Amino acid sequence: MKQNEPLFSIITITYNASKELPATMSSVAEQTFKDFEHLIIDGASKDDTVDVAKKMATSNMLLYSEPDKGLYDAMNKGLRKAKGKYLIFLNAGDAFHDKHVLMQMSQVVSDDTDIIYGDTNLVDAQRKFVAKRHLSVPEKLTFASFRKGMLVCHQAFVVRRELAHEYDLKYRFSADYEWCLRCLKKTSYQRCKNLHKVVIDYLVDGLTDKNHKASLKERFVIMCQYFGYLSTILFHLSFVPRYVCRKFI
Repeated sequence: MKQNEPLFSIITITYNASKELPATMSSVAEQTFKDFEHLIIDGASKDDTVDVAKKMATSNMLLYSEPDKGLYDAMNKGLRKAKGKYLIFLNAGDAFHDKHVLMQMSQVVSDDTDIIYGDTNLVDAQRKFVAKRHLSVPEKLTFASFRKGMLVCHQAFVVRRELAHEYDLKYRFSADYEWCLRCLKKTSYQRCKNLHKVVIDYLVDGLTDKNHKASLKERFVIMCQYFGYLSTILFHLSFVPRYVCRKFI
């Protein structure tokens, strides 16, 4: 690693997120492992987001505030500015599950580590536990794993920066899924390290629910692109009996 390059780049995207940001900032500041940079990529917020970020800043925080073209455009800006060996996208409202997460990630880093991943809990605005994420992370993570959907939450999918690429802006809601697929295609399961623990508390909000259908449609298109149309159709048909049983039994 080059001098002055941190092990982790934590990238937080914000826009009018003054209420959600404190939980994220606190979880970063509490980490026992300190070899990281924290990039706040703000979309020229009109509320107090920037003031909150400055007030709660750690010594290794970098703040950028300017208009952008949406979430994934902002993520691309963060990716281009990042200097860390590994990228963590931790958006406003999301948080590390406990203060030891970065320390435990650092302990599995080696020359053959491309991706680090773990489980995710869903929390509400009061930071209360809602549920475990409905998709469970696989013991061994491969490109084929994501044929079943986004088995690892994007925030809990930590990628070596050299492996990463920019998000495809033609996808408005599921560019993160396509991004993960491209990362996985470049590596093997032996180079993906499972932490076997909850690493992220993911904030459940109305925007996620509102865009859910549009996200699923985009994800279907992406699946067809990477896994083939017929294979994707047959795989989705396998969900029908399960859906019927859940609805009527």
